[in-house]
Amino acid sequence: MVTIEEMEAMLDEIAMELPQEFYKELNGGILLLPEAKFHEQSQQGDLYIMGEYYRGGNMGRYIAIYYGSFAGVYGHLAPEHLKEQLRSTLKHEFRHHLESLGGERDLEKIDEKNISNYLNKNS
Repeated sequence: MVTIEEMEAMLDEIAMELPQEFYKELNGGILLLPEAKFHEQSQQGDLYIMGEYYRGGNMGRYIAIYYGSFAGVYGHLAPEHLKEQLRSTLKHEFRHHLESLGGERDLEKIDEKNISNYLNKNS
């Protein structure tokens, strides 16, 4: 597994690839947090949260990426493959941000459906 410092460098590189328009009103930026985070409905400690988009509150709008979750799920991958997963996660969270700005919830609905499928599969 890459170190948190190496993952931060990867995240910075990926973030610079994205159009500046994506950052509109993302006043809290992108945070790489050290912990692993599990979904509240995780039934066997197997449903990690890789990243989250936050809006409102004291920090405004920001994206959190969880290093510990990446270590738990993708720690076995070569750095270039882990970077692709990181890129995919960051783009997913930016889609939440952009949809929020536009008053849309399409990705939230897809995420809810995926959680429902997980729960049905594990019940």
